Amino acid sequence: MKNTVIILLFLVLNGMGCVKDHDVVRSFCYWKTDLYFQEEDDSLISKIGIKHMYVRFFDIDWNPYSKEALPVATINNVWFNENTPEITPSIFITNDVVLNTNKKQLDTLAIRIAKRVQEVGQKIIERKAERIASGIVYPKDYYKQKDYKSLNYDSIRLLELAKLKVDFKEILIDCDWTEKSRKNYFYLLEKVKNQFPDAKIAATIRLWQYKYATKAGTPPVDKGLLMCYNISKPDDLQTKNSIGTSNELQQYITHSDYKLKLDVALPLYSWAVVFRGNQFKGILSDYGNILNDTIKLKKVSDGKYLLQDDILVGQTYLRNGDEIRIEKISDAELEKMISIIKSKIAIDNQTKITFFSFDKKYIKDYGIQNISKYYESF
Repeated sequence: MKNTVIILLFLVLNGMGCVKDHDVVRSFCYWKTDLYFQEEDDSLISKIGIKHMYVRFFDIDWNPYSKEALPVATINNVWFNENTPEITPSIFITNDVVLNTNKKQLDTLAIRIAKRVQEVGQKIIERKAERIASGIVYPKDYYKQKDYKSLNYDSIRLLELAKLKVDFKEILIDCDWTEKSRKNYFYLLEKVKNQFPDAKIAATIRLWQYKYATKAGTPPVDKGLLMCYNISKPDDLQTKNSIGTSNELQQYITHSDYKLKLDVALPLYSWAVVFRGNQFKGILSDYGNILNDTIKLKKVSDGKYLLQDDILVGQTYLRNGDEIRIEKISDAELEKMISIIKSKIAIDNQTKITFFSFDKKYIKDYGIQNISKYYESF
């Protein structure tokens, strides 16, 4: 009896040692030019438990005619439904920008970035005020209510808008800087930080920048977002999966002494890479329908297919003989990648684990239960 009690006590204590002491912040990236969430999107946010989103607000590109860096491709709408996760505005900056600009131009660019973020943020709170006002003025089944009293929509909207303000806790700057552009880029980050005194500034960290931190430098920001995807080049015919593999990831995450606190971004998407006569022709994201056509598409090996006829996929014309490579990270590979990350990078209840990208097609493909399991694996 005594031995049984000791064994049970050991099992209980051992089990307690395996209990996680944290739950990560469940996050997604949204990288489209319009965000208009409806009930189905709301349901996904709720079921997955998404608390945070990186939303691409705009890009910064170099204009060769005016010889200056300008905001482009600004998101048109940001309309959440009932479930509104915390938003981190995300700004993508091309490497050409930081290579071609001088300090005076970078000073101006930081001001332009802050102004554009404020403009998009203002649109967000205006849409939110509209949604709240609509719910107050036109409650569910209001037309059936005998004692319904009509309210002035514009007055309610303005009252609700007055309660709101643009207040982002974090701004993400996304740039694949190089040794050559590092000095200018880090200078820009400092100037951006000055424009957002009440927000944390985060920067994306590519895997090579993580592995070779001494060579790449550490950006002067509050934290980093480690990008654990797009590991190899898709235009190489010999590449098996350019989105990434656990073996490739392990070659980059080789140490645990990066100087910034890191959040983590992982892939949750797939695409088809097209080659014609061994020449790269492009990438298709909407390839699902052709996979079901076993007459026009012949499987030659795992993930590789040969087109048997000329077809049109969206706006892309494909020809007989084109080779198509389907790239997707499997469930098993994702779990391996998570284990590699955990072995070197500190994870706590403030760590954002984000998946690229929030798209109903990809979420349906991977499954809500699997996605939740990935978060829990951290």
